[in-house]
Amino acid sequence: MLRDRGQTFAVAESLTGGLVGAAVTAIDGVSEVFRGGLVVYATDLKSELAAVDPALLAEHGAVHPDVAGQLADGARRRCRADWGMGLTGVAGPSAQDGVTPGTVHVAVCGPTRGLVRSARLDGDRARVRIGAAELAFGLLAEAMTADVRRPPAAGDPFA
Repeated sequence: MLRDRGQTFAVAESLTGGLVGAAVTAIDGVSEVFRGGLVVYATDLKSELAAVDPALLAEHGAVHPDVAGQLADGARRRCRADWGMGLTGVAGPSAQDGVTPGTVHVAVCGPTRGLVRSARLDGDRARVRIGAAELAFGLLAEAMTADVRRPPAAGDPFA
């Protein structure tokens, strides 16, 4: 879909730690559509590199749906891509800041829309990380399919 539209995407990853970037760069010819990514595992890097609001991080912590949305927008803007993906969550085995292992939030944002999806995934660290990546790729496809190419409204964060 990206190639057919002449569009690109980028990613800001936290819990997946570069898994999305590694998976996508295994595909021949992906350089036509993949701009790059940010691995922002540490909370301070989410703000510094991916432009996540420090007040949001202070109030809700790094594992929150709005953080995923801002990661997606930060990836899109910082990497100058048409679409951005953001992933945050807790892979486990221990809770983080009171958040249960397996909790993931993924988001995509693009020229006309943004979507955030939250899930509780079962399994070990590897399974949660893979599941989060799969969820993010599915969400990108969903957002692109629903993209009606309408002009963005004034103040639309996904403009």
